Amino acid sequence: MAVVDDPPDSSHVLELDSEVPDIAVVRRWARTALPSLHEDDLLDVQLVVTELVSNVYDHGRFPARLRLRRTAAADGVEVVVEDASAAPPALQPSSPDSVRGRGLVLVDQLCERWGVTPQETGKAVWAVVPCTATP
Repeated sequence: MAVVDDPPDSSHVLELDSEVPDIAVVRRWARTALPSLHEDDLLDVQLVVTELVSNVYDHGRFPARLRLRRTAAADGVEVVVEDASAAPPALQPSSPDSVRGRGLVLVDQLCERWGVTPQETGKAVWAVVPCTATP
């Protein structure tokens, strides 16, 4: 897949494979989908993508997909992960000793806003990552 540019309001969709959670492939796809994003912003987007997609593999149901879209003002990226489970994710308190449970804490800290939208079948977990770095 080759994407030449990532104009505002263009969406890129990746169907997630229910068999093997290859997060490295998902991160590379995000890099390809957002070629003009500054490296610092891209790393934040990739971290949010990693956490939300990992939640699908840990707690969601398939079919599932990931969608990335530059915001209209091109100052952010909307990350949306849809899956067939209606159970919403919950932000849990974590501690340095916690083995798990930091994913949504990271999403909450990195994003302008995030939330869950119920769908006819399942839900969409979305987050808006601000992109403030300049080349």
